[in-house]
Amino acid sequence: MRILFAGTPEFAVPSLRAVVSAGHEVVGVITREDAPLGRKRVLTPSPVALAAEELGLPVLKANRLGADATEWAASLEADLGVIVAYGGLVREPLLSLPAHGWINLHFSELPRWRGAAPVQRALEAGEQNLGVTVFRLVEALDAGDVLTRDAREFPAGTPAGAALADLAEFGTGALVAAITGLADGSLSGEPQAGEASYAHKLGREDGRLDLSRPTREVLAKWAGMTPEPGAYAHYDEQPLKLHEVRRAADDAAAGADGAGTVELIDGRAILRLADGSLELVRVQPAGKAAMDGAAWLRGRGGSAVLA
Repeated sequence: MRILFAGTPEFAVPSLRAVVSAGHEVVGVITREDAPLGRKRVLTPSPVALAAEELGLPVLKANRLGADATEWAASLEADLGVIVAYGGLVREPLLSLPAHGWINLHFSELPRWRGAAPVQRALEAGEQNLGVTVFRLVEALDAGDVLTRDAREFPAGTPAGAALADLAEFGTGALVAAITGLADGSLSGEPQAGEASYAHKLGREDGRLDLSRPTREVLAKWAGMTPEPGAYAHYDEQPLKLHEVRRAADDAAAGADGAGTVELIDGRAILRLADGSLELVRVQPAGKAAMDGAAWLRGRGGSAVLA
């Protein structure tokens, strides 16, 4: 099939490569414009732009799929549009332009977790079975007919960044299967069934951990917020980012009265919670670089209280 691809971040790149590897003709790639990155704010092409250049594919950089994108897409005469985390909505007349319309690879088992942050919100809710869904794009948010889906289990405490990277590769199978089914006429899609939920966009305040909650909930919240927007607690009224944590075996030190206390135990920074404990492996104090959790705690005299 002649395919128009739209995507931007790193976890859209495996889908682009999979479509090309499956033998389809990618006639064009739409991605967002170069963005300033790093402390020096250097204008940098998106990961999809770089991959498309490597593959020798024509690219349009646009921050919205408006008239210019529609005109460019019309000239390509694509059979199918494929969108994976582009960062903008496909509306008419672009939506109806390809002969087979548009399909989207979404990182949840729709209709659960429609919206901007499905993996993050699923992990935050304590879910470990995470899915992917390929569906027909319609004007309503993530509401089109399902073509293919798949799911896999993740260990508790898997951070969202790692889960997304895994699902980005895992989901290519469902995406290629959907394209194949549309090409040979074996797939038409089925309406979504079940209760819908919405994955709201993440903000900085979402990352704050409530250390009065059970260990399982704190770890789930940390996982959903890592690496972005970043999980943190407060120390001395300043945010302390928790870049890496893991479930500790020192649950004998746990207790509701001591929740939030961090102590050095066998050279490790152990955070007490009401019913368990977490090891603070890597942390970042306000205004400083990330560092080993135990080194940070030794600098506080070997104990601290987080809130």
